[in-house]
Amino acid sequence: MSPGDDTGQTRTRLPEGGGDPYGGGRRGARSSSRSLVTVVGVVVLLIAAIAFANRGGDDSAADEGGSGDSPKSAATAPSGKKPVDAKTSGIPSGFAHDKQGAQSAAANYTVALGSAEMFDKDRRREIVATVYAPNDADARQADLDRAYSNAEFLANIGLDKDGKAPTGQTFVSRVIPVGTKVTSSSSNDASVEVWYTSLFGLSGEGSTNPVTESWYTTTYQLKWTENDWKVIDFQQKDGPVPVGHDQRASTADDMTKAVEEFGGFTYAR
Repeated sequence: MSPGDDTGQTRTRLPEGGGDPYGGGRRGARSSSRSLVTVVGVVVLLIAAIAFANRGGDDSAADEGGSGDSPKSAATAPSGKKPVDAKTSGIPSGFAHDKQGAQSAAANYTVALGSAEMFDKDRRREIVATVYAPNDADARQADLDRAYSNAEFLANIGLDKDGKAPTGQTFVSRVIPVGTKVTSSSSNDASVEVWYTSLFGLSGEGSTNPVTESWYTTTYQLKWTENDWKVIDFQQKDGPVPVGHDQRASTADDMTKAVEEFGGFTYAR
């Protein structure tokens, strides 16, 4: 499967080639482990853009950054509207029933579904129940439980059978949205693209899977159901990928401190 293909899958990239910035030996990824990583990614992003909104609202030109005479850059500029102040199971909720609400929700739920918390069984089930469409949640729970409990998959990313990192190492799985846009919408349906970068790996001395970054764009098909936006389908592709800057990789200690000390955000359009 070549980079850039629209596959409907989210792929977690294991490190390949080159020296290990953490000083540990790097384990080669086998084809079977890559397939397992792909399976997990598929279910994770199948979950991804759901619980969007409990506030009523109307779509307007302002939701997309202004009138038709505005420069194209306005489409990705912040709206200036206040982010939500409610959470469900620790995940932002209460997004507006409009284009802005759909975009904000897509960004926030992408973060939840790409988090390290998805590797904890109890927390994963809370996230799925919060962001999935009610008719799909049970099936997705079963799919995810099978994928995240696969011993070979967990071993190949450096975790034990319970999804825990080795002593002295920190597991990192974070998604950072860069921008969103609506590609189509109606009163109860929306197609939203989220462009994001992701961090994945183990930080700490001796890590064989150091933290690396990847870039993706995922298109979510959303439906307004039970006063919430819910994901009903998605497609994911690589990129756009920026040119890497000539910067030295951080030490294991610096990476671990950053992960532990820098908190996340509630994303608003």
